Amino acid sequence: MSDKPISLSTSPEGYADWLAELKSRIHSAQQRATLAVNRELVLLYWQIGRDILVRQADQGWGAKVIDRLAHDLRNAFPKMKGFSPRNLKYMRAVAEAWPEPEFVQQAAAQLPWFHLCTLIDKLATREERDWYLAKAVEHNWSRNVLVMQIETRLRERQGKAVANFEQRLPKPQSDLARESIKDPYRFDFLGLTDEAQEREIESALVQHVTRFLLELGAGFAFVGRQVLLDVGGEEFFIDLLFYHLKLRCYVVIELKAGKFKPEHLGQLGFYLTAVDRQVKSEQDNPTIGLLLCKSKNQVVAEYALGDKSQPMGIAEYKLMESLPEPLQTSLPSIEQIENELKDIPA
Repeated sequence: MSDKPISLSTSPEGYADWLAELKSRIHSAQQRATLAVNRELVLLYWQIGRDILVRQADQGWGAKVIDRLAHDLRNAFPKMKGFSPRNLKYMRAVAEAWPEPEFVQQAAAQLPWFHLCTLIDKLATREERDWYLAKAVEHNWSRNVLVMQIETRLRERQGKAVANFEQRLPKPQSDLARESIKDPYRFDFLGLTDEAQEREIESALVQHVTRFLLELGAGFAFVGRQVLLDVGGEEFFIDLLFYHLKLRCYVVIELKAGKFKPEHLGQLGFYLTAVDRQVKSEQDNPTIGLLLCKSKNQVVAEYALGDKSQPMGIAEYKLMESLPEPLQTSLPSIEQIENELKDIPA
């Protein structure tokens, strides 16, 4: 064996690739460990909540039993966080909202405890909670993103735009395209009023492209703004061009600062034809158009789309609009207990 010291400035052939592989494996192991801890924690909390419910129902225990239990558990496990009266109330609420052990085991393996608390805190029905839970798992939302999607009423807006996708696209692409657009779009984050002009809105959207992409939804990738198209020696400019990774197609977005007019679709259709002929590859699906306007007449929009052969959608956008007050419950807010649970993996 050589006693020659190891040089840190050079590495043997293949070392960099091996190191990258090791880092990936360690990172994956850390993630699996975190998920395993979270799963056991959520299941423990659910079981405690179920026990509280059963004893209160069968034995007539009052609400004060939670304070007594919190005191005794913290004395028994002084180094373990999470046994405050506030969090015990969430345990009971989660067990009441999802009484099936099988469902909780599945959810616990995929979502942190605070996500479940958020669903309890912000939503009133099992149907709504299950919908947002599934979306949070599918798109790997952080808790802050989950809160934003709930407060901007994503479920009520998704798939609600006027569109002809069902008639112009094959299944399942038509279903995915319909679910990929909303009505209305919420651009509150731009800080603009209703008097803002198209270019002003367009510029602000590009400056806040991360929030814009979040509002558009999963799958959208930003390609460019004022994208140049040369058609017959004349220059034309697309407001915003995106590529949808799941639909595998380009998406042309045109902004109109006023009310929707049928002639707007003529311009949009022209851009779709140009992108299909000049930009898209053979592997890409037909380009989709989305017209965003300040307002629209639903019947006029449906009529305007009736004879269009290209896949298009029409939706409104909202700039400055106050959000509804969050649903008030008898539970304390999640923020009030976060410090108490800050050491719990999330």
